[in-house]
Amino acid sequence: MEKERIILGIDPGTTIMGYGLIKIVKKEAVLIALGVIDLRKYSDHYVKLKHILERVTALIDHFHPDEFAVEAPFYGKNVQSMLKLGRAQGVAMSAALSRSLPVFEYAPRKIKMSITGQGNASKEQVAMLLKNLLKIDELPSDLDATDGLAAAMCHFYQTNTPVQDRSFNSWKDFINKNPGRIKK
Repeated sequence: MEKERIILGIDPGTTIMGYGLIKIVKKEAVLIALGVIDLRKYSDHYVKLKHILERVTALIDHFHPDEFAVEAPFYGKNVQSMLKLGRAQGVAMSAALSRSLPVFEYAPRKIKMSITGQGNASKEQVAMLLKNLLKIDELPSDLDATDGLAAAMCHFYQTNTPVQDRSFNSWKDFINKNPGRIKK
């Protein structure tokens, strides 16, 4: 029997950082919490990083996740913005590592693809699919929260793939070993 586990997903940001927590029960994902860490009231970038460390550590200490999934920064036109985003991601990862959580990083396109089937899906599309998948009554006003949740769900999908039976060499071999499963 598979052990229950909790996954914390983070959508890093230096203005708003989204997070989502899911519990895996019998190979099904159940929503625990989602929200944002609002950093707009801080003007100093280093104070923002300190606040990220404190808040992510507090989430870990409160919910005791088993795994940490984070969205990787993507290359944009503004190199300075990307560097700041990378620092925010690094601080969040440091919080997880300080609590001995394994860290898993996923590209934005990979996360969107795992939720919607399209790597270029919009935040709204991701949010609506998560709402249906996890039976969320009302979506948060800030979709960075659902982006954090999407990172957790992506990790769940990546690590919950069924083990393939490699005892068949071909379709012919499968048919020969399973004659009762073939309809004529």
